Amino acid sequence: MTTSLESEQHRSRQAKKATASGWIGSALEYYDFFIYAQAAALIFPQLFFPSTDPKIAIVASMATYGVGYIARPVGAFFLGHWGDTRGRKNVLLLCMFLMGFATMAVGLLPTYQHIGIWAPILLVLLRLVQGFAVAGEISGASSMILEHAPQGRRGYFGSFTLQGVQAGQVLAAAIFLPLAYFMSSEAFSTWGWRIPFLMSAGVLIAGFIIRREVEEPPAFVAQNDKQTAVESPVVAAFKHSWRGMLVVVGVSLMNVIPVVTTVFGAAYAVQPAYGIGFDKSVYLWIPVAGNLVAVLCIPFVGSLSDKIGRRPLIMASALGCGLMSFAYLYAISIHSLPLAFATSLLMWGMVYQGYNAVFPSFFPEQFETRYRVSAMAIAQNSGLFITAMLPALFAWVAGPGTENIPLIVGSIACVCALLAAIAAWSAPETSRIPMADLGKPDARPTQANEYHQARLTAIRASNH
Repeated sequence: MTTSLESEQHRSRQAKKATASGWIGSALEYYDFFIYAQAAALIFPQLFFPSTDPKIAIVASMATYGVGYIARPVGAFFLGHWGDTRGRKNVLLLCMFLMGFATMAVGLLPTYQHIGIWAPILLVLLRLVQGFAVAGEISGASSMILEHAPQGRRGYFGSFTLQGVQAGQVLAAAIFLPLAYFMSSEAFSTWGWRIPFLMSAGVLIAGFIIRREVEEPPAFVAQNDKQTAVESPVVAAFKHSWRGMLVVVGVSLMNVIPVVTTVFGAAYAVQPAYGIGFDKSVYLWIPVAGNLVAVLCIPFVGSLSDKIGRRPLIMASALGCGLMSFAYLYAISIHSLPLAFATSLLMWGMVYQGYNAVFPSFFPEQFETRYRVSAMAIAQNSGLFITAMLPALFAWVAGPGTENIPLIVGSIACVCALLAAIAAWSAPETSRIPMADLGKPDARPTQANEYHQARLTAIRASNH
């Protein structure tokens, strides 16, 4: 009895440690990734590209944001294989070190004024390293938490991965805010913008300290102990779960919403060429406020997905956000900062969490343990690559001087969100399937959950 109780307590502690590791690691790593997104929208067009044509500078800066996603499918193949063969913990440490190095290097990079064309070239190379590194973060962290989490609570525990991501975005904007507000525009553009990038040195130390304490999940250890096949995880993923991978690619198109909100929306609102005229230091409060609301909503939505399922929440989120993207861009177009704040809080801070809080459990639940990280990493990063090209497309088809920008960009965003809803509808409901059966075509909910549902039905009937 004592041994069983101690074992249960140990599993509980490891589940909490894995969740904390996923939360903090994702926050730190996505702090790095999103300070680049903020800088690409707000200041990089003036620093790293020729200033002769504002439209070309904006398009080029948006493209360097997207370049990071080009490396993500490549990183997904390598890091996914590493995570499925060397362990979830090891791949997360590797991702952290690569990301920290690349981000600090951006903070030391000379501008176009000093080294000419080499400035954007080196910026692109470092962005590629960032994209390669981040490709394994969410899939590795989500798989680790999922495999440590108790049955029936995977949605709740898994949601903390994305709560960490949102917290990282809050931190990224919060670092920029006082710098943009208290520093002169000249000082901020000259050297102040480098401070958030150089602060990433802490990522390397914090990431190592936090993640070294977590054990590999029991499901992964058990799979490794009995692994005898020579088939690589990547090959197995494409061979056995290509349908699940297509679902993940499709649902990942929901990333169009943060792209519209924080990347194109920020450039549309603050770049002088567009003529909206929102102040940079003021506009940065929009992602801060939206992410603060998201941080509060995510655990509740994750827990709700354990009760009503993953698919309904994702589908409702996709349809709602697709329609609301029109309102958000319209608010910017009419120079209404309060309305832009309100629509951002509702769309991105709340409705979007029906997808954002749920996919860390929904995506890895589509796959078996032996190739879970590879399949999720490759599929998700392929979908994200598609949406990452959208900022440059938005800036091109809806550049400065274009009429009906909210309609053009909003229509593209709405189509992407609709495709994500269709992909979620086509997938199986995985919330009540046991860990050992996930990814198998004949998987069924546990008897315990079926009994629980039958008992709830009987209670409701007796109440009537």
